Parts: sequence; C-alpha cells; structure tokens
Amino acid sequence: MEENIDLLDDILIQERSINLQTLSDVITLAVEIAREGREGRRIGTLFVISDEETVLASSKPLILDPLWYHPGDEKHIKNPNMRETIKELAQLDGAFVVADDGTVLSACRYINASAAGISLPLGLGSRHMAAASISKSTNCIAVVVSESSMVRVFDNGELISEIIPEIGLLKTYSRTHQRHLLHQDG
Repeated sequence: MEENIDLLDDILIQERSINLQTLSDVITLAVEIAREGREGRRIGTLFVISDEETVLASSKPLILDPLWYHPGDEKHIKNPNMRETIKELAQLDGAFVVADDGTVLSACRYINASAAGISLPLGLGSRHMAAASISKSTNCIAVVVSESSMVRVFDNGELISEIIPEIGLLKTYSRTHQRHLLHQDG
C-alpha cells in the first residue's frame, strides 16, 4: 500500500494537501467498479476528493441526496457497507464528493465548474470534462470511471493518469506528453 501512495504522490501535478490514503482508497474502489460493473453491465461514475466545502458549493444534488443525513462513521470509504452502497449509487448520474478524511459526504451531484481553458483528448465525454473542470477550479483531485472500464485521474484540470483495470496498468502523463496527444490531430 505504501508503494501505491508513493506512486500517487509522484503523479500529482501540484503539491496538494490531499490525503493520499483517501485518494488510494478511492482509486481502488474505482478500479473495482470498472472491473465489476453492476448487474452485468458497465457503469461510469465520478469521485471528487478533498476541498469538500468548495466542491459542495460548486455543485448541486440531482436528486434527494441518498447519503446526506447518514452518520459520518457509516459513510467512510473503507466501510464495506459504504463501498457496496457506492457501487449501487454509481448507476445513477452525478458525482460522489469525498472528504479528505475518507467520508463520502454526498452522491448524485451535478458539478458546476467552468470548462474554460480545459482541453481533453477526443472521445472523453461530459463526466471527464466535469472532472477536469472541478479539479482546475478547486483544490481537489477527480477520479473518473468510464463506461469503457478505464479509470482516469485529473489534477488541476489535466488528465494525469489512466488505469486499465483488466491488466492493472497505470499510465501517467507528463504535461508535454498530454499536450502532444491533444494536438496530434490538429
């Protein structure tokens, strides 16, 4: 587990005050969701980690929040019941907001952050744009599970890592490599 945290520290674009254990726990859960899907089908979701007050202020619930009034100790990312709840709720639209201490504060959130200045590789959709935008406008990290079973990590508005769950491959991007990918079709 220590090795995973060192790797996360190495790939983050900026020095963040983010709890790397929480980030590692979220990425582990994201990989499980990408591998397993739900009820025989692939699903996608978005996790926004840290800077929770700003993230909550920059988002709104799409439905009555199924997590809002539950006790904090029941909503920790390591709690097996919470993990199963997240896997069920991931079938719904919207993002999960995860506090730096690992408490999953809210689910089914619409992210309302400006996409100005954000460039993504072709083929990435609105979930990825929301992740890039919120990570640029706040001090958070965003983790996306794509319906294609890829897990992508965003920091400061940039795609910094892709994880292919089936083979456990982690691909990191330097800023130079990412700019090359964005401009090779242009």
